[in-house]
Amino acid sequence: MSTSTLPQPAPGPSEPRPDESTAPARTYEVRTFGCQMNVHDSERLSGLLEAAGYVRLDERGTAAGTDADVVVFNTCAVRENADNKLYGNLGHLAPVKARRPGMQIAVGGCLAQKDRGEIVRRAPWVDVVFGTHNVGSLPALLERARHNAEAQVEILESLEVFPSTLPTRRDSAYAAWVSVSVGCNNTCTFCIVPSLRGTEKDRRPGDILAEVEALVGEGVLEVTLLGQNVNTYGVEFGDRLAFGKLLRACGGIEGLERVRFTSPHPSSFTDDVVDAMAETPNVMPSLHMPLQSGSDRVLRAMRRSYRSARFLSIIDRVRASIPDAAITTDIIVGFPGETEEDFQATLDVVAASRFSSAFTFQYSPRPGTPAATMPDQVPKAVVQERYERLVALQDEISWAENRAQVGRTLDVLVAEGEGRKDTATRRLSGRAPDNRLVHFSVPEGSEVPRPGDMATVTITRGAPHHLEADVHAAWAVRSTRAGDAWQARQQRPAAEEPAGGGCGAPPGAGPRPVSLGLPSLRR
Repeated sequence: MSTSTLPQPAPGPSEPRPDESTAPARTYEVRTFGCQMNVHDSERLSGLLEAAGYVRLDERGTAAGTDADVVVFNTCAVRENADNKLYGNLGHLAPVKARRPGMQIAVGGCLAQKDRGEIVRRAPWVDVVFGTHNVGSLPALLERARHNAEAQVEILESLEVFPSTLPTRRDSAYAAWVSVSVGCNNTCTFCIVPSLRGTEKDRRPGDILAEVEALVGEGVLEVTLLGQNVNTYGVEFGDRLAFGKLLRACGGIEGLERVRFTSPHPSSFTDDVVDAMAETPNVMPSLHMPLQSGSDRVLRAMRRSYRSARFLSIIDRVRASIPDAAITTDIIVGFPGETEEDFQATLDVVAASRFSSAFTFQYSPRPGTPAATMPDQVPKAVVQERYERLVALQDEISWAENRAQVGRTLDVLVAEGEGRKDTATRRLSGRAPDNRLVHFSVPEGSEVPRPGDMATVTITRGAPHHLEADVHAAWAVRSTRAGDAWQARQQRPAAEEPAGGGCGAPPGAGPRPVSLGLPSLRR
C-alpha cells in the first residue's frame, strides 16, 4: 500500500467554506478514458459520489461550459498518448481552479496506478490520486484533502473491495455492464494492464446472477459481461468450464433479452463456450475476438499463446454454429521486429476472417513492458503506411459485410444518443442482435419507440460503418419494461433520483460522452 500527502498550493481547500447545512450540494463530473472496464468503474465512481451527497453537474440544469465542484479523471494507460491527454486536460483546468476556491480535481484509473505521486508533482493543483484497487476510497480522500488542505495520494497494491459491491450510477436504463472478474493472468509483452489491474479475481456465480436479476428487475433488457479475459472466468475457483455455464445460466433469467460479453482470449476459447452461445437464445450472435497479429512469429514475440491457425479455427467453429455471427477484433500494427512478411500474414488472416469491424492500433511502446525495450522498433513512417493498408482492407470488408445485410428484417434495441446525425436525418438509432449500429426512420404517423423499446426494421442500405432502414414493410414497435424505465427516468425530478444507486442517467439528459481512446476505422 502506498499513501502520502503532498503540499497543496493556495488557493485550495483551506479557503473558508459556506455553512454546509445551507449550502447547495457540491456538483461532480467524471471524465472517462479507456476500455469498457473504465466505463463501468466510472459508474461506480458516480454512485459513490452521489451516496456521499454530491450531485451530477448536468442534473443542476447548470449553464453549458460551467465546471463542476469536483472533476474526476478516470484514466487509461494503454496508449502512448494517454499521458499527454491527461496532463493536457489537467492544464486546462488549472486556471479554472485558481478562480474557484474549493474546486477539487481527482485522478484515478490505470494511469494513476502507474504514475502515482508523479501526477501531483507534474500537476500540483490536483487534490486526489487513487488507483485501480481502491475506487471506493474516493469520497473519503476528497474530504481528507479539503480538511487537511493537502493533496492525497493513495495507491493500493491489491484489490481492497470488489467493485461490484460499491454503489453504482448506471448510464443506461436498458443496458448494463456486469463485471465477472477483474485483473489478468496473461503476460503479453505489449500490455501494461496486468501490472496495473493485478491478477485475475473472479466473482462467485451466484453474486453475478443476483446482480443481473436485480438489473432486470429495474428494467434492463441487455447485459454485457466484462472481464479482462472474460472467458478465463472460473480460474480462481478451479472450474475451466465456468464461463459457458454462466452464459447458460443467464439464459434462464426471465426478462433478460440480450447477453453479450467482452473480451475473450483466443487461447482460452473452448468449444463449450461456442455451444453455450449457439444454444442459449438470449446470448447474442456477436463476438469480439482479439487477433493482435496474423504472424505466428509476432504472436510468439507478443507472448500470445495461440497461432493464426488456431485463431482461424475458432472463427470457423463460431460461424458453423452461429451463421449470422458478427465477429470483431483488435489488431496491432508495427510491433517490434514486424517485417513486411509478418504484416502480410496479418492481412491474410483479416481477409480470411471477414471481420465486421476492427479496432486497429499503431504499436506504441509503454514503459514497463518487455516490448518497449525490444530491438528492431519499426519506424513510424513504415507503421503508418502499413496501418493505412490494413484500414483500407478492413473498410472494404466491413462495407461488403454490411451490404450483405440488405433485405434482412432485424429487431433493433433503440438506443439513446447513438447517432450523431439523427436529428438532421430524422432517424433513430439502435443495435441489431449482432451489435451492428442501425439508423432507421419511423413511418409517418406511427408510434415513435423510446430508448429501450424494440423496433422491427428492414435493412435498405449497408454503409461502411452502419446499416440504414428506411422501408417499412415489416415495421413494428414493441414497448418494453426498459422503455418504461427510460421514460420514468425522464419524468422523475432530479431530487428524487436515487443517490448512488439504480441504473440512472440524469432526467432529460443522455449519458456523458465517453472517450474509448480507440482509433476509428475511417481513414
